[in-house]
Amino acid sequence: MIIVEVKPGDNIEKALKKFKRKFEKTGIVKELRSRQAFEKPSVRNRKKMMKAVYVQQLRTAEE
Repeated sequence: MIIVEVKPGDNIEKALKKFKRKFEKTGIVKELRSRQAFEKPSVRNRKKMMKAVYVQQLRTAEE
C-alpha cells in the first residue's frame, strides 16, 4: 500500500505527483502488463538477445 504524507496547506497536485512517482517506482504497472499474456522463456530469451544485438549495433555505429 502506498502512503503519501500530505502536510496541512499542501497542494493536491503536489501530493498527486508524489503518489504517481512512488507508484512508478514500485513497478506495478510494468508487472501487470507482463502478466497479461504468458511469454515462453525461449521467446523471452530471443527478445533479450535481439535487443542486445540492436544495442551493440548502435554502439558500433556511434564509433
